[in-house]
Amino acid sequence: MAPMEEPIASTLAPSPLPHFVIVPLVEQGHTIPMVDLARLLAGRGARVSLITTPVNACRLRGVADQAARAKLPLEFIELPFPTEIHGLPPGIENVDQITDFSHFAPFFDALPKLAGPLEAYLRALAPRPSCIVSDWCNPWTAGVATRLGIPRLFFHGPSCFYSLCDLNAMDHGLHDQTSAAGDDQEKFAVPGMPVHVEVTRATAPGFFKTPGFEAIWERCVEAMLTADGAVVNTFVDLEDEFVARYEAALGKPVWTLGPLCLANEDADAMESRGDMSGVRRSAVTAWLDAMGTGSVVYVNFGSVARKLPRQLFEVGHGLEDSGKPFLWVVKEAEVAAQEVREWLEALEARTAGRGLVVRGWAPQLAVLSHRAVGGFVTHCGWNSLMESIAYSVPVVTWPHFADQFLNERLVVDVLGVGVPIGVTAPVRLFDDETLPVVRGDIARAVSELMGGGNEAGERRRKAKEYGEKAHRAMEKGGSSYEKMTQLIESLRPQVVVEANKTTELEHCMHAVR
Repeated sequence: MAPMEEPIASTLAPSPLPHFVIVPLVEQGHTIPMVDLARLLAGRGARVSLITTPVNACRLRGVADQAARAKLPLEFIELPFPTEIHGLPPGIENVDQITDFSHFAPFFDALPKLAGPLEAYLRALAPRPSCIVSDWCNPWTAGVATRLGIPRLFFHGPSCFYSLCDLNAMDHGLHDQTSAAGDDQEKFAVPGMPVHVEVTRATAPGFFKTPGFEAIWERCVEAMLTADGAVVNTFVDLEDEFVARYEAALGKPVWTLGPLCLANEDADAMESRGDMSGVRRSAVTAWLDAMGTGSVVYVNFGSVARKLPRQLFEVGHGLEDSGKPFLWVVKEAEVAAQEVREWLEALEARTAGRGLVVRGWAPQLAVLSHRAVGGFVTHCGWNSLMESIAYSVPVVTWPHFADQFLNERLVVDVLGVGVPIGVTAPVRLFDDETLPVVRGDIARAVSELMGGGNEAGERRRKAKEYGEKAHRAMEKGGSSYEKMTQLIESLRPQVVVEANKTTELEHCMHAVR
């Protein structure tokens, strides 16, 4: 008599880790944190494909080489950047290459043409990827994900504080009020916030607020609302109440995985994010090594904002007048004119021994993590603020546009780690002389940040506390580490195996007996 078969049992067989496709906006401030995200995911064993274009792939060569040496499952996929776009000069593949405001609209018109090549790449993969993580400013990925049935998360660059303000402004009609004609300094309270937040018409939340970009904004919002969740470069101990309320308002999971910059654990990793030669990196490090602990103020306004000569001179004079040691990063485009180069050389001669001017790109993480750096004059881009928080460096806040004014409110009013320089309105991207910040404001803010006294000491204490919390969040058992574990596991393919406990092989064995 043959043995009775036991009921079929369903079990979950070991399954491969998920495959993430990361699609950053081709702009340094958006690409850098998503590259860090890619490295963190790959470091946890997930397969990652980062989508870029040839010019941007060249910039990422150091990261790619380092990932290859570490044998991470991370690949960089180059898609050809669209050509023959009306109004866009050839060769521009990154926002920071734009030198004329009229090129922005055609640049963003070109990006959706990457959808076809991206879809072709994804269709050729077997099996299909587990998830697309695309920048909030890349709404063209939504259709690709829908057609292929791939879950999609959007990556939003700013703080949850900013994103909650923006979402509440949309939901409660504040966007309409601040978009109407009126006094730029008229004040409005942002509804639905757990703390009082006041903005003006000039500093109200909202990306793509410039006339002519309304259609792009609408596509971005639609893609946000149809996504399966959000990824944000922050951590719970920094923004706990804002994270919870943002997730509730959004109605979908918010994965807080930061500070993503802490994916760069050694000097090579920190410097591979930059663009400097080894000689210049060494010169910066050697100069900092000779300075006292916490004595240097670092000055950098990000990859996009550019200062015209009049404003550049005010920055230099303000740093000189502060009397504090400084490391100031200026862009190559800012010092193209002969008069500016000569002026900078004279400034360097007058401040020799306590001032260093770096032309071009600087290894910002290596600078901020150096023991000599005790303060940071920043444009309040969220990457820079997260990096300063991660390395316990208090800041002078000088917002320029977009989310930066609300990021300033968070670090000054809520976190208590910033000194405002006093700007009240955004500047045009290529005209920062309409509302100049004068040298006296710069000297005052730097002196206040770097000086003694109870207030300065309290800022440093809070900055140190947040830095410690940032590192704990990224360690095993920390909130961001565990959130990443949950994200990976939620997307792991589940392979169900149905099998009799008495298998066909066992039937054969019984028959032999």
